[in-house]
Amino acid sequence: MIRQLKQGRPAEAKAELNAQVRTTVEEILAAIEHRGEAALREYSSQFDNWAPDDFRLTSEQIQACIDSLSPEALDDIRFAQAQIRRFAQIQLHSLRDVEVETMPGVVLGHRNIPVNSVGCYIPGGKYPLLASAHMSVLTAKVAGVKRVIACAPPFGGKPSNEIVAAMALAGADEIYVMGGVQGVAAMALGTEKIAPVDMIVGPGNAYVAEAKRQLFGRVGIDLFAGPTETMVICDDSVDAELVAVDLLGQAEHGPTSPAYCLTTSTRIAEELPAAIEQVLSRLDTAPVASVAWRDYGEIILCDSDEEMLAESERLCSEHVQVMTRDPDWFLERMTCYGGLFLGHRTNVSYGDKVIGTNHTLPTQGAGRYTGGLWVGKFIKTHTYQRILTDEASVAMGEVCSRLCALEHFSGHKEQADIRVRRLKKTV
Repeated sequence: MIRQLKQGRPAEAKAELNAQVRTTVEEILAAIEHRGEAALREYSSQFDNWAPDDFRLTSEQIQACIDSLSPEALDDIRFAQAQIRRFAQIQLHSLRDVEVETMPGVVLGHRNIPVNSVGCYIPGGKYPLLASAHMSVLTAKVAGVKRVIACAPPFGGKPSNEIVAAMALAGADEIYVMGGVQGVAAMALGTEKIAPVDMIVGPGNAYVAEAKRQLFGRVGIDLFAGPTETMVICDDSVDAELVAVDLLGQAEHGPTSPAYCLTTSTRIAEELPAAIEQVLSRLDTAPVASVAWRDYGEIILCDSDEEMLAESERLCSEHVQVMTRDPDWFLERMTCYGGLFLGHRTNVSYGDKVIGTNHTLPTQGAGRYTGGLWVGKFIKTHTYQRILTDEASVAMGEVCSRLCALEHFSGHKEQADIRVRRLKKTV
């Protein structure tokens, strides 16, 4: 039997918040579309207290940001980017163009073509999330995207040296200091100074995620990514402190970040609330993480692995940490999630920062129909066809003509018939 020992905020409260977010985003997008740079500057000043002469950084400004970091910091950034680049390249090599003769004289194929331009949003107003630059900018470059631009909000009243350095080392072609919905809108819709892109990628808060949702169709997006969600699936092979650390390690992202504990251990379920308080006492981010846990934390006690599996599929969390005696049992059966972290030796933070898999993952149940950001998201698969012989065209045309007649499409039918009439004479 599944017992919910701690619940988060009711669905009605979440729906009310979402409605407020939608309205705000609509207004900002419309303003950027109609008033361009002027609206961008107004919202940047309002939300970030930032209104520079030019939102784009010069090469000198970028180099100054890089030079401000210690050799160790730069080495760590390069190490993380090497892991992410290596895995992205492996994924790229799994994609291949194909061409095949499906019947005599008929050739079908597809080509994998990178998107021409991409805008990468890097969150950074609350924390300088430089890892998002690796995940988006670098992965797009591995995919072969020709123009990759990136933006992040100011941090502490100026460009974040760490984020700018990570963007530059990842290969960004243009770097802008602008945040939130206005930054996403400027990249997607363009302004007098910023050429619009074909696709927007990157995680963000509820407002950024909503901006991507509303812009989808006018530009491509990677997926809905934000606010962060995390889930720990565990049995009594681990302890409550480790579970608490892994829940709060993601809850610190923001006050609306859900954190779920699914366990078959009564001991962990009972000890977890106290362990949460103990871990919070040693976190600088406790003011944020504690609110997320209070409002969006859940403890769900299950009788079996099968029940934990069913609940995890229902919740479809972005991050799922599995700390059970047999994590692979879940790997083989789970279908709805963002990313899996198997066993007690790894954790979501490794995936967020350095291990090589991409940390931009589906939220809000999107893992039911999409995976996370990867090199393939930046690549379009386009098909083509050719017919090599008159005989093949006639054979295909005669069947096509009859099928068009069944659909009452006379124009389509004539496309087939004219070729049959002209080419059958030569067959």
